[in-house]
Amino acid sequence: MPEQKKAATAPAEEKLSYEAAREELVEVVRRLEQGGTTLEESLALWERGEHLATVCQQWLDGARERLDAALDTDR
Repeated sequence: MPEQKKAATAPAEEKLSYEAAREELVEVVRRLEQGGTTLEESLALWERGEHLATVCQQWLDGARERLDAALDTDR
């Protein structure tokens, strides 16, 4: 029987840094592009990737807000 890879899931309450989320997202994309996973594994990877992309976007949005606020105080 082929070795099954661990599903890409994590607790909802996890707190990932931008760098950790981005690194894991790159790995998820690599695995999806590589193929060789079952449909269920692919769906789990896709869902994890969507979550990680959201985490990254939230970090970027927060950074933009902080930059905008800092620029406003400089005026």
